[in-house]
Amino acid sequence: MVKVAKIFNDILKNEFKRDVYLDKLISRKENGLIKIITGIRRCGKSYLLDPLFRNYLIESGIREDHIIKLELDKEENKKYRDSHELNKYIKSQIKDKNMYYILLDEIQMVEDFELVLNGFLYERNLDVYVTGSNSKFLSTDIITEFRGRGDEIRVFPLSFSEFVTAFNGDKQDAWNEYVLYGGLPLIISKKTDEEKSKYLKDLFDQTYIKDIIERNNVQRVDVIDSVINILASSVGSLTNPKKIYDTFVSNGEKGISFNTINSYMKYIEDSFIVNKSDRYDVKGKKYIQTPQKYYFSDVGLRNARLNFRQQEENHLMENIIYNELIIRGYNVDVGVVEIRDENKDRKQLEIDFVCNLGNKRYYVQSTLNLDTREKTLQEERPFMNVNDNFKKIIVVRDNIKHWITEEGILVVGIQEFLLDKNSLDL
Repeated sequence: MVKVAKIFNDILKNEFKRDVYLDKLISRKENGLIKIITGIRRCGKSYLLDPLFRNYLIESGIREDHIIKLELDKEENKKYRDSHELNKYIKSQIKDKNMYYILLDEIQMVEDFELVLNGFLYERNLDVYVTGSNSKFLSTDIITEFRGRGDEIRVFPLSFSEFVTAFNGDKQDAWNEYVLYGGLPLIISKKTDEEKSKYLKDLFDQTYIKDIIERNNVQRVDVIDSVINILASSVGSLTNPKKIYDTFVSNGEKGISFNTINSYMKYIEDSFIVNKSDRYDVKGKKYIQTPQKYYFSDVGLRNARLNFRQQEENHLMENIIYNELIIRGYNVDVGVVEIRDENKDRKQLEIDFVCNLGNKRYYVQSTLNLDTREKTLQEERPFMNVNDNFKKIIVVRDNIKHWITEEGILVVGIQEFLLDKNSLDL
């Protein structure tokens, strides 16, 4: 693991900026809570903590002897995986009443780490930041163990704008690469398609799935493997545990229960591999319980699960837009607008994303192109049946300059949408 971390830092050094997450850490500085950096393995959590945040502290005038850092996956720090030794070491470094910044990488390697971290909260001059990954450190654990005293910062793989900063080529080539192999930072270091494909497949099989199995004592590895593949195939489509369970039953599987499928899907979601987006009735102003949509935190991992088959760019583009909106801090739902057709029959139209942040709301549609007037009207139709004045946007694949339709809807190309952090307000 140490070797991987060194390679990771060598690759990222002076190449990637992760200002979105760095700003989140800075805004939470000295807030009295434990800052917990989570996310799938190899997405860049350790690099965010050091050098990015550590350098910020030094540049802002914090003395280096007031920054206490431990990489708990290193062999020389093995003894600090004992909670008593870790607590004793940290306390021994406190020499005065000034603020000390505690940076602990891979905290899940410490036995009973929750007790140690909660104990630090009683020290007024300790500001604590930790990273955690794999099967022992999930969002559900944070909610349970820290009971309002932990502040989670979720880190995603590289966004497209971050990916472009290190990609050796033009933006269109970068997009083609990103849609296929995703944004896990180490992908940049792989020179051939074979290397990239192998890296993603191995990471999924030997790390992510293994973590889920170990944490949850999964007995039917074949079933959870199939569930992941079904979710990968259904990106952009509505699904739920019942539909997936019915798929197993229709294929002759009799030794599996609905509750098992439901639990397996929750395990996959809890492990940061996928994110669930609920459906929201825009007119009725209420949530629709089922079905939902599931999006992968990295499209490269999704593609690897399917051996790089099913390369429907419209679904991958939708997944990338969803991740971008989440990274920007929005709460994102799938929108439903109910209308009555010419026969007075009820019909549901879908808005890909309803994005909320405070008193802001945006409606976003994703489509490959608007090459005809009929296609434009089709994509605009759900918007025209929404009775409010919030911004409505259609994102297209074409690399175009943004424009406004006759109905007043903003149309923006995918690259401009992803590269301009203010694209929702163009």
